[in-house]
Amino acid sequence: MHNVQVHGEDILKRQLELAEKNRRLLEGNNVIAISVMGAIGSGKTSLIERMIDRLIADGRQVGTIAADSAGDDDHRRFLAHGANSINLNTQDDCHLDAHTVDHAVSHLPMETLDVLFIENVGNLICPADFPLGTAKEMVVISTTEGDDMVRKHPKIFAQTDILVLNKTDLADAVGVNPERIVSDYAAVNPHGTAILTDARHNAGIDELLAALGL
Repeated sequence: MHNVQVHGEDILKRQLELAEKNRRLLEGNNVIAISVMGAIGSGKTSLIERMIDRLIADGRQVGTIAADSAGDDDHRRFLAHGANSINLNTQDDCHLDAHTVDHAVSHLPMETLDVLFIENVGNLICPADFPLGTAKEMVVISTTEGDDMVRKHPKIFAQTDILVLNKTDLADAVGVNPERIVSDYAAVNPHGTAILTDARHNAGIDELLAALGL
């Protein structure tokens, strides 16, 4: 991971500058970029796969940046669905940053892409402080994580455009009321949109694409 703090600069200010650079690059190439955050096992990769399938069927070119501490499992899954994909291993870092995304984007055919999904490292804490310059941010959680996730991690939810509550088919089995989670989200982010999905059974994917403007 690259160090973006230069000569004692305020790191947040520098991050915002780098994110703005990415935003201009993406918009200049007419690429709609989506930051996808969420805990490990929430279903981020599965949801991206479902969206890739629909977008490619609609004639659009899709790219992905797959970030994990190690390995390339998600990257290979995206490739299998027809996306142009870059694998990023962050090692000990628990998040992506705008500088790393800038380097990854340089290895993608930006002039041919329509949509770019950036899947962050799986957690609900670190990514909140590192904007990437995307058009939209979504956070994925699942019913199996319990109904208190928004209350435990309000910062990341307060700043995201979309909350995706996945694995709704398991809500009854784990004793979770999805409406409680939606209500908690509305309390911390009245301008956000909550989408309920069941990626395994392809439920809610069209609604998610619409909410993302895709």
